[in-house]
Amino acid sequence: MNDTAGQEVARLYAAHFGTPPTDITALPGSGSYRRYFRMPAPSGGTLIGTFNGDVRENEAFLYMTRHFGSRHLPVPALYAVSDDKRCYLQQDLGDTTLLMFLQNKGLPEGEAETVYRRVLDMLLRFQTEGVLDFDFSYCYPRPAFDTRSMMWDLNYFKYHFLKLLRVPFDEQLLEDDFDTFCAWLSQAGRTCFMYRDFQSRNVMVMPDGAVYGIDYQGGRSGPLAYDVASLLFESKTDLSPEFRERLLRYYCERLESRGWDAEAFMRTFYGFVRIRLMQAMGAYGFRGLYERKPLFIQSIPPALRTLRWLGQHAELEVRLPELERVWRFLSEMDPSAIIPPH
Repeated sequence: MNDTAGQEVARLYAAHFGTPPTDITALPGSGSYRRYFRMPAPSGGTLIGTFNGDVRENEAFLYMTRHFGSRHLPVPALYAVSDDKRCYLQQDLGDTTLLMFLQNKGLPEGEAETVYRRVLDMLLRFQTEGVLDFDFSYCYPRPAFDTRSMMWDLNYFKYHFLKLLRVPFDEQLLEDDFDTFCAWLSQAGRTCFMYRDFQSRNVMVMPDGAVYGIDYQGGRSGPLAYDVASLLFESKTDLSPEFRERLLRYYCERLESRGWDAEAFMRTFYGFVRIRLMQAMGAYGFRGLYERKPLFIQSIPPALRTLRWLGQHAELEVRLPELERVWRFLSEMDPSAIIPPH
């Protein structure tokens, strides 16, 4: 193989198992710069080799995998790590992400909700059990979803979505609203493990219906609501409002059964839906409008529909005049007019 990343992964395989892999297949990339390769496992089946030049990100993933594994949370088993921590070998959980599972045309009625409930149960375990004895110093790039993290997301939205689409706004007024918004969201606290990117492509569904979490290396301490918002208001799945509401009620019931305050959770929930949506739209702008990746461009129309729904059904307790004006402008845009720049 002429691929340098593949060669490094193959060397780790040979060093660990004592023989080079008989085959190595590069898997399609996604929104990150990590590279994944599928190889036969000596004992049968297959395993996944991962290459990532960002060692600090790898260290976060490796620590979290070991920690969650010790808590019996459903994460891939870790087999080997290179000395320079640029490569690691892990369990192959197959190809069926939650997104692919939902796209199955023959999916029996009601099964999607059953699986989503399992996913929410798994998420709640990560949030409330995964946080126990967790060393947040391993988190990268931030140990907590604090004001700085929120401002990064909001500016990602501003520079990679609003400015790419030439959306008009008063920059000083918008920044003032960002400050107000972050202060209001901060009242939710940061007492759980926040997965950070809890979306349908980061949940694997096994043939028996069991679910596993992957790609949690961006995790940190944070509020409960952010990950629930990420899952239920994801543009790629575009869940119906009725379906989302049933799942939200289910999560709140499970939350209360563990002694948490569901009413307090709901107080800022739709604020976290909005900040997560803005972070995602920043990614759609950068990966789609700038890097021209079709999957991200395709996610923009449902994101605008979600923004419109929020404006009609989920009023916030905090006033954000300029940001609300931007949201209205976007919700009224014609998605067909959004064309990647030349």
